[in-house]
Amino acid sequence: MPDNSFDVSRFENRNGVISWRISGWLHGVRIRKNFKSREEAAVEKAALEAKAAQAISNVRAASTFLSDDQLREAESVFRRLDGAPKSLSFYLDYALANYRPPEREITVELATAAYLATKKQEHERGLLSACQLKDIRLRLEDLDEAFPGRVLSTLSREALAQHCQRGNPKPKTFNNRRGILFTFLKFAFCQDWVAANPLEKVPHLRVAHRRGSAKTLSAEQSAKLMRHVEQIDGGALVPFFALALFAGIRPCVRTGEILKLRPEDIRLDTGVILIEPEVSKVRMKRSVEIQPNLAAWLRAYPLDRFPIIAPNLQHERAAIAKTFGLSHDIMRHTFISMHVAKYRSMGEAALQAGNSESIIRKHYLDLKTKDEAERFFSIQPTEAAPSIAETGALRFPCPAPSLAAAS
Repeated sequence: MPDNSFDVSRFENRNGVISWRISGWLHGVRIRKNFKSREEAAVEKAALEAKAAQAISNVRAASTFLSDDQLREAESVFRRLDGAPKSLSFYLDYALANYRPPEREITVELATAAYLATKKQEHERGLLSACQLKDIRLRLEDLDEAFPGRVLSTLSREALAQHCQRGNPKPKTFNNRRGILFTFLKFAFCQDWVAANPLEKVPHLRVAHRRGSAKTLSAEQSAKLMRHVEQIDGGALVPFFALALFAGIRPCVRTGEILKLRPEDIRLDTGVILIEPEVSKVRMKRSVEIQPNLAAWLRAYPLDRFPIIAPNLQHERAAIAKTFGLSHDIMRHTFISMHVAKYRSMGEAALQAGNSESIIRKHYLDLKTKDEAERFFSIQPTEAAPSIAETGALRFPCPAPSLAAAS
């Protein structure tokens, strides 16, 4: 079949008039036309070549009431639907039936400020811990910085996923970022600031859970620590360290449970420490059994003369932590591991510590021996105080430990 090409040549008619002839083939049809001027022939050649190109590329001329921009958008949409199971009309009908545009536009900064205000109210009502509030505030500040001046409804799933992935974080960090932003966008959806939560289709990353042993102190290290604490300011710091070490109270000096623990919740007469929901990190009430040696410490250093939080606690604690290599929560970890070793009950340890049994199994099981646990719970104050035998008259739910002193 002849190709779709055209030539312009000079042609002399029988009457002697010079014409310009265009000749060639268009889809198998021979074309031959004469024009008075070379320019007219060139225009026709261009038009024929355009027709040939349209047929080859499936582009064709058609009359339409659409503007150029609308035509380009329609062409783009049809290209995106190439291979889709439904027609453009189907997807358009679905969008018209289900899409709900935001009632009003709001910037990211204003939206995060409104959400943070609700979280502060929850914190004031005791529904949200200070640590959680701080984490939410920091994540929202990162969002404000990443999208300054942007309207919230314009944030795409891809942009938010990339924001959560910044800095190549570990899976747990990614999940934490996504979780806070997901809850924020859920709040925004309820306020009609966004038509849908763009993070709904951004999945959590799987985290490989490996069993790791918590860092703890030995019974001998614990005894040396308490002897050292007794010598500071006449024992002013003893209640704080005794409660953290022998009862597992969360000891963070900024947001820990021990900061909110009231002396009246430490009940020596019944042998329990009541952790109320507003004190607990996880907002759940629990009770911790007072071990006989802890009772001896609290009687030797009574809370009416030795407050749980001494005025110089933070400074002194930092110095003690440096001397003894105390990491965060190491005293609490020691209590839990010793409790498991002594009583061989992960369920009871979980209730005492406010953890789940799975956490106890992963991090605290078989870290200590029963003999070491007995030595740990036998650590006594050196000052005059009731002995374990004397405190045995109290109604302790657990048997008293042996009288062997820690070395």
